[in-house]
Amino acid sequence: MRPILMKGHERPLTFLKYNREGDLLVSCAKDHNPTVWFADNGERLGTYRGHNGAVWCCDVSRDSMLLITASADQSVKLWNVQTGAQLYTFSFNSPARSVDFSVGDKLAVITTDPFMGVTSAINVKSIADDPSQQSGESVLTITGPTGRINRAVWGPLNKTIISAGEDSVIRIWDSETGKLLKESNPEVGHKKQITSLTKSADGSHFLTGSLDKSAKLWDTRTLTLIKTYATERPVNAVAMSPLLDHVVLGGGQDASSVTTTDHRAGKFEAKFYNKILQEEIGGVKGHFGPINALAFNPDGKSFSSGGEDGYVRLHHFDPDYFSIKI
Repeated sequence: MRPILMKGHERPLTFLKYNREGDLLVSCAKDHNPTVWFADNGERLGTYRGHNGAVWCCDVSRDSMLLITASADQSVKLWNVQTGAQLYTFSFNSPARSVDFSVGDKLAVITTDPFMGVTSAINVKSIADDPSQQSGESVLTITGPTGRINRAVWGPLNKTIISAGEDSVIRIWDSETGKLLKESNPEVGHKKQITSLTKSADGSHFLTGSLDKSAKLWDTRTLTLIKTYATERPVNAVAMSPLLDHVVLGGGQDASSVTTTDHRAGKFEAKFYNKILQEEIGGVKGHFGPINALAFNPDGKSFSSGGEDGYVRLHHFDPDYFSIKI
């Protein structure tokens, strides 16, 4: 399995997202310019220029027409995927951290950071079919808990919003009323900041990664803990295979505490675990620094990782990967 090395960013990667067909990969980084690539050969198709700060998160609509990006420049932008044209800008009073399109792409959930006395918030925006009719009004605003909300995604049928972040608690909110419905049990939950959250392909369960050196699998409806995957290092990124019962975790220490020996010691591998048995089944080395972003292609035949080193590495699995016997 030889990785394709994609160099298009000058700063660390923050987020990776495939479109539904799996032919495009969008990468976000701290260098202001989200980039779109061909997902089969790693060819760069273009960049989306317009943000003035690190871009923390993105999402692509189901028809691959719209891209939404969240940035530290206190804005969320809508783009035409094909032309790279800016269609609309949502402005906030603090950095935008996470974005997620609802099923059907009629709504987007956006989280904003605590900043200068403003608390963290979850904003739901209506997405117009025609960008010229787009409004900046929020359909719903939930004033968040203390600390940053690193990720918020839609629950089943868009009825709920699942959020997780700095205070290590996962919360499920009613997306109509903004009422808090459930909180994760602190005894079985994460002990430190939750860095990442990803849903399974069918939305029935989701995976969270944390600086407490573990990842946990949760039931989306009941918020019961299903599995825990223990690692030796903080987890910055998580992904789940849509094809096999595999989860992949990426991480490493905070960039400030990295030493040069860690790369050789295998600290920056993407680690594969059996989702059910919770056992490590392998690792993919390569990045010269912590892994900040991971994503599986929707067909389950390849995955990509983005690192503190500014590279995106695209891995197409060898045929024998699909016949791994545990």
